[in-house]
Amino acid sequence: MAYGTVTTVSSSGGHTFSKESRKSVTLLAGLGVEGDAHAGVTVKHRSRVAQDPTQPNLRQVHLIQEELFTELAGAGFNVAPGELGENLTTRGIDLLALPTGTLLRIGDDAVVEVTGLRNPCLQIEAFREGLLKQVVGRDAAGAVVRKAGVMSVVRRGGVIRPGDTVAAELPAGPHRPLERV
Repeated sequence: MAYGTVTTVSSSGGHTFSKESRKSVTLLAGLGVEGDAHAGVTVKHRSRVAQDPTQPNLRQVHLIQEELFTELAGAGFNVAPGELGENLTTRGIDLLALPTGTLLRIGDDAVVEVTGLRNPCLQIEAFREGLLKQVVGRDAAGAVVRKAGVMSVVRRGGVIRPGDTVAAELPAGPHRPLERV
């Protein structure tokens, strides 16, 4: 089991790109972050609602590893937790390397299941010019690499605060790599 720590929790009741840092957020089973615009059983992301508003919401909780912000700072981009729209910022656990279906046990009670990768969009470029190329690119073999975090669904609710532990429980094999959701 891999372990990490929650460093920041964020939410927004409106469809804003960035989310405000909070002292805590409450995860609701099957829904997402209480009071967040992306909470719900069916998809809430505007472009996905336009395609099919009945599709399941696989993007209830967005997580980004804090190490990304250090990498971005090294490239000249000063980005703070919550500014890329994530609900939970973590440290010490490689979220992008987890397989689909990984359970993240967070704090005392909450459990989220990793559903896939966030697909970086043009809103990131509108937020900071040149930032999109920093969070999506290609590896040496030409495969697309997405670094803007992972998406998840809430399996068991609970209150999450900065300083809470995150424990990754991998699913039974064979493991499926994360794909964009």
